[in-house]
Amino acid sequence: MQNIIIKKKHEIQKMRLSGKLAANVLDMIEKYLQPLISTEEINNICYNYIINTQKAIPACLGYKGFPKSICISINDVVCHGIPNKTEIIKNGDIVNIDVAIIKDGYYGDTSRMFLIGNVDYMSKKLCNVTQNSLYQSLRIIQSGISLSEIGKSIQKYVEKNNFSIVKEYCGHGIGKSFHEEPHILHYDNKYNKNIILQEGMIFTIEPIINAGSAEVYCTNDHWTVKTKDKSRSAQYEHTVLVTKSGCEILTIQKYEKIEKILINN
Repeated sequence: MQNIIIKKKHEIQKMRLSGKLAANVLDMIEKYLQPLISTEEINNICYNYIINTQKAIPACLGYKGFPKSICISINDVVCHGIPNKTEIIKNGDIVNIDVAIIKDGYYGDTSRMFLIGNVDYMSKKLCNVTQNSLYQSLRIIQSGISLSEIGKSIQKYVEKNNFSIVKEYCGHGIGKSFHEEPHILHYDNKYNKNIILQEGMIFTIEPIINAGSAEVYCTNDHWTVKTKDKSRSAQYEHTVLVTKSGCEILTIQKYEKIEKILINN
């Protein structure tokens, strides 16, 4: 517990702003996501919006050498897809856009799926189950419970729907640093069992769910992760503040029907 940073009131205020700005990028980009647009063009629109409109910093750009401002992961890409000129969005694609920004020294981090045109039933179900698994976990958060309850909740829901959880990637504490303690695992695990949620903790929850096998591999660019069996993958992510009686979603977006502040006790 000693490495987990409990955020002070003024820090929480700053993170509300950075979270809102990250969410606003996803709200803004939705209208541009049509067949025939390149992922490079999407990246450039987001970059210009973050820099010029929000007066913020795209956190992914240059992070450990990542070359673009956002991650765009299409269909069988699990995460960390690099936008480029030759990758064109097509009718029927499912697209994850992952946005992280820095404002006044604090990070906000969020992602969501976009369904392009006529998407098949199984892909729609995959995206719906992935989002609902995140929502299920948000509805149990409150000060005093074990962190492992988050992963347990996600695993139970996902496996009930016959999908698989990618275990190589996890959520994380966030604040003045992009990645802080603790790791947030999206399945039942011993690592999170002894960590008790406290008011003022802020972290991301970001389950990645595959339609087929959970097995993944990293491609030759050393960033893009894909499913081994070429099945489709989906991810949703929120930055969340633990409160005494529940949680506050710092990255809630306009399209969502869940409440921003959840009372769970």
